[in-house]
Amino acid sequence: MKLSIVILNYNVKCFLELCLKSVEAAISNIDAEIIVVDNNSTDNSCEMVKSKFPNVTLIENKENTGFSKGNNIGVSVAKGEYLCILNPDTVVAEDTFMKLLAFSETKKNLGIVGCKLINGRGLFLPESKRKIPYVMASFKKMLGNSEDYYASNLDQNDVREVEILVGAFMFLKHSVYMDIKGFDEDYFMYGEDIDISYKALKKGYVNFYYGDTTILHFKGESTLRDKNYARRFYGAMQIFYKKHFKKNMLFDLFVWGGIYIVYLFRKQHIKKIKRVYKYVFISDKMNESLEQVLTKDVLLRPDLKNIIKESEVIFDANVLSFKEIISFIETNKLDKSVTFKILPKKSNFIIGSDDEMSRGEVISFN
Repeated sequence: MKLSIVILNYNVKCFLELCLKSVEAAISNIDAEIIVVDNNSTDNSCEMVKSKFPNVTLIENKENTGFSKGNNIGVSVAKGEYLCILNPDTVVAEDTFMKLLAFSETKKNLGIVGCKLINGRGLFLPESKRKIPYVMASFKKMLGNSEDYYASNLDQNDVREVEILVGAFMFLKHSVYMDIKGFDEDYFMYGEDIDISYKALKKGYVNFYYGDTTILHFKGESTLRDKNYARRFYGAMQIFYKKHFKKNMLFDLFVWGGIYIVYLFRKQHIKKIKRVYKYVFISDKMNESLEQVLTKDVLLRPDLKNIIKESEVIFDANVLSFKEIISFIETNKLDKSVTFKILPKKSNFIIGSDDEMSRGEVISFN
């Protein structure tokens, strides 16, 4: 088998359904398997996978084991030569895995490969490519200066070596994953992607950022940015520094004290009120059931041209490819008056996310 895609899920049933449909389309010509590890969800995620995706290998954990252990469990049953660690709140293009496999076959000593991630509004996510988070760079990042934290020397579309990649999408050989001993289970959530990227570098592997394919990462779905987010994130950074950069007592006091101070004074996120004046449904015919549940006028458009301002665009994945949808969202990222949702193929809901700091929105219909 060439590829195993491991998806760790926790209470994001609808996002997982959309993700799985995009992954199935992307592996149609690849000898591949999909493994979903569920961390004891209570939203009927497992029932959905069993009924709609019978070919997916489903592992039902009896407790929330966290990100690292959950993914390690999935990899333990994977048969593929390559692995993709993938968040459930993502959408991949039909050619994403084909491109990454072709690229990886040309590289020697390859470590982890990441790609370009954009959020639900089409904005580039800078964590797609990062530098090693040395203490001062991380401290500046926490205070709002991220120049030395992200790999700003790389263009979004570059294909170049990079140090640190994001756990929402990691592509690597199964043998490399085993050689670096997978994700460190001391991390429950956050920091584990930094750690595994750094372990690959320390082992002599070369990590790459591959900006020639773009995926959607709605972000905030699997890891809701609630009031405890900062505590969890900065706690994970403490583990990382203790494991890799511990030097002396003064160093420890600087790291632990600095992280705590930034946590106390961090800015609180205020969610903006969303206003939709019109819906634009991109499809070959109107969906009457969907039209009935929406509160504003719905305009049918057969293509992706001349989108109306101050509207919400709904993409019909029954007639559009995921690559077309991702490309349009990325191309129209500068128009802040337009938001986006996707109607997955053979589904009775539309889904999207306008705000990376909080839950997305799901609108169901009969």
